Amino acid sequence: MLKRMKRRIGIKIDMTPMVDIAFLLLIFYMATTSFKPPEKLHVALPSSHSEIKLPESDMIYVTVTKEDSVLVEYITKRTVEREGKEVSEPIRHYEEATPTTLPRVITQIRASVPGAYKWFVVIKADKDVSYGTMNSIMNALQEIKISKFSLVTEMEMEREEKI
Repeated sequence: MLKRMKRRIGIKIDMTPMVDIAFLLLIFYMATTSFKPPEKLHVALPSSHSEIKLPESDMIYVTVTKEDSVLVEYITKRTVEREGKEVSEPIRHYEEATPTTLPRVITQIRASVPGAYKWFVVIKADKDVSYGTMNSIMNALQEIKISKFSLVTEMEMEREEKI
């Protein structure tokens, strides 16, 4: 006796709920992502071949434009209570300076912010800034006993890709 094979029933899966969830997740991540904050002063960085990673926090940024204006930036954190939880929130501070007032500004920052005397100094200078200005800034840092600092540069490969 021959057995007849049962016919398979075609299965159809509705993909609409999965697509809805994918778009909801995409919208959620787009809305909650924090991007790099815009810079107060735009500088064209010089190129370099070396790469050293800088820490994410506890830094004092000294930005120098090609017009020789100096901006000191640092980030502090304050604790805020949200929905019954204490959350740490970053606050950006900006101080305008000149190469001659830079030691006073950095000393005030180190005195007013707890633990700031350990912070690392980073200089973001435009590639067209004058030698005299950079020399004055480095002398100002030596004046307040800061002998270690970093200069921010752009990797040589990144520059070639932009062109």
